[in-house]
Amino acid sequence: MSKAAELRGQPREDLEKQLLELLKEQFNLRMQKGSGQLARPSQFKTVRREIARIKTVLAEQAMPAGGEQ
Repeated sequence: MSKAAELRGQPREDLEKQLLELLKEQFNLRMQKGSGQLARPSQFKTVRREIARIKTVLAEQAMPAGGEQ
């Protein structure tokens, strides 16, 4: 099962909580990068993709059941 499929099974509140945590983590990574303390630059890519996955699933849930608008 893919990560997006796992996210689709979660309630909206949990997804929003995860999104908030990931945005905070992304901010912290930017601060670490600015101060020269970032250990794993590849973490940016991972966090950014997770944020995109969650936003995509939230947008799908917000769409009407008919699919296209």
